[in-house]
Amino acid sequence: MNFDKWLMYIGKSARTAKSYSGAISGSISDWARSAGVITSNLSDIQNADKFRSIAEIILQLPEFQEKNNKGKSMYSAAMKQFTAYLADISDETLQEDIEEVFNNADISKTEKSALISARVGQGKYRSDLIDYWERCALTGFSNVRFLIASHIKPWRESVNQERLDPFNGLLLLPNLDKVFDLGFITFTEKGKIIVSEHLDDTENISVTRDMSITLEGEHQAYMKFHRDVMFERYI
Repeated sequence: MNFDKWLMYIGKSARTAKSYSGAISGSISDWARSAGVITSNLSDIQNADKFRSIAEIILQLPEFQEKNNKGKSMYSAAMKQFTAYLADISDETLQEDIEEVFNNADISKTEKSALISARVGQGKYRSDLIDYWERCALTGFSNVRFLIASHIKPWRESVNQERLDPFNGLLLLPNLDKVFDLGFITFTEKGKIIVSEHLDDTENISVTRDMSITLEGEHQAYMKFHRDVMFERYI
């Protein structure tokens, strides 16, 4: 999936997707080449960590800062979204998380297996979420084969007990899992959806502002973390 299609997949309008994609492959790449930061095109980069290191330099370029101010931060927004895109399409983070569990000498083989299964959304963790939610927590869609076992408080921010806790999870359709994971939506204590003003094309990804989920007391700390830390993190 290329960058502009990914942007529309997570709810950006076609116009915004075209602007962001054009900024990365066009203007920003041109400014970076002129400054000697890169020799090819930013859109050729496929590694999130590599892009982050280059982006740190680009963000300090006088020409970038001037144009970004005039463009009301459109260029810096495009950079943030491209970082999120690279992180999303890369398997690096997943592999790093799995290796971290595998190499941890302080946990048993049984726990390692459970944690790795939970990280990839499978095994007992997924089964526990299916038993609890039975359907998409937000839409009620009932064919669980299509649903994603999603952590509320992200894996990397959680301790092992939280990683396996079914109350730290939602069952969601893939498009809703994506916008939740990227912080474009979150939920109040009472389960009412909060939609980011940066989520442009809500209709096409079936997000409406009257949506809600049912949260128990055990969900609250996890959802508070999502509201406070994850909501609009990448924007």
